[in-house]
Amino acid sequence: MKKYIKISATCMLLLFAISCGNSKKGNDGGLQDLKAKLEKERKAKASAEAAIKDLEKKIAGLDPSAANSAKVKLVSTSIVTVQDFKHYIDLHGKVDADNISYISPRMGPAQVKSVLVVQGQHVNKGQLLLKLDDAILRQSVQAARKNLETIKTQLSFAQNIYQRQKNLWEQNIGTEVQVIAAANNVETLKNQLAGAEENIKVAQEQLNTANVYSDVSGVADIVSIRVGETFSGMSQTGPQIKIVNTSKLKIVANVPENYMTRMKRGAAVMYSIPDANLKDLSSTISLISESIDPTMRGFVAEAAIPFNASLKPNQSAIIRVKDYEALNAIVIPVNVVQSDETSKYVYVLEKQANGKTIAQKKSVVVGEVYGDQVEIKAGLTAGALLITAGYQSLYEGQLIEATK
Repeated sequence: MKKYIKISATCMLLLFAISCGNSKKGNDGGLQDLKAKLEKERKAKASAEAAIKDLEKKIAGLDPSAANSAKVKLVSTSIVTVQDFKHYIDLHGKVDADNISYISPRMGPAQVKSVLVVQGQHVNKGQLLLKLDDAILRQSVQAARKNLETIKTQLSFAQNIYQRQKNLWEQNIGTEVQVIAAANNVETLKNQLAGAEENIKVAQEQLNTANVYSDVSGVADIVSIRVGETFSGMSQTGPQIKIVNTSKLKIVANVPENYMTRMKRGAAVMYSIPDANLKDLSSTISLISESIDPTMRGFVAEAAIPFNASLKPNQSAIIRVKDYEALNAIVIPVNVVQSDETSKYVYVLEKQANGKTIAQKKSVVVGEVYGDQVEIKAGLTAGALLITAGYQSLYEGQLIEATK
């Protein structure tokens, strides 16, 4: 009995190991198996097409009536033409303005004594917006002026003393040292006077910082400050005063870094702003940032656009940047291009000497793809009848008839 239990346990361990091995194989080898199966099916399709074509030729040689009775497949065709092909990078961006000013105090945060602007008001460059608390700054100006007057009095006295010492020295009374000391005292006080005058200018400039002016002309888009509050320029909820000038507008977009080598300044741009009912307007790339944002993994591109009263900053925009163009190119629908194990191909309609039409397989070299169109670099010529419907189950040499 113990021996039987031991054998059963051993079998269970073996089954568990085999099961785990199969599971791992299924997980690791699933993708490779699918790829191998796809390659096998492609080879089988190509082999079947070749075999069908060979059999049809043999049958036609032995029994011409059989070839005449072969089933004809209906297809649709279009004439291959030459046209200009353009490839675009499609991006989402936003409208922005060049002249957006976030007002801030020049001497740091201070209490507001008077607000002279309201939200939505048009303001001019240099217009007074706020008056801040300036009590301490006024005292500094007064102290600087008093100091200046004191130095002026001292200088006047020193100049008088110097003149007296000089007169006595000319009469051989006193010493030369006394004259030199008096002259030096005058020069020292003159330097102090110049410094005091500069201090008054500094104090007056500091006093002027209590007046907050607009540095651009535009509309007060945000006025989020009241009398008695501390004005610092920026609060936890955002800017306290924002002036927007929309005379110069632009579209700003974040571009993925993989397009860095394909995006050039001056590249043609087509843009649309759905909310403003503006579609397919043209511009050019005016700025490309020099660095990649480490968070967004992209760079900024800008396109200048003309003023439009209906446009507002931060409106959504759609832009298409042209990064490739081929003149007089062969362009066909991308869905008609098929692939096998060796190349990409399409089917064209070919008329035989006996008047019948067959499907002919054409290997092609594709270029850029944009939307539902693909550029063909080699393999097709203008004027060919490209099969655009019914091509999925065709094989080379199959009898076909184009529907009207």
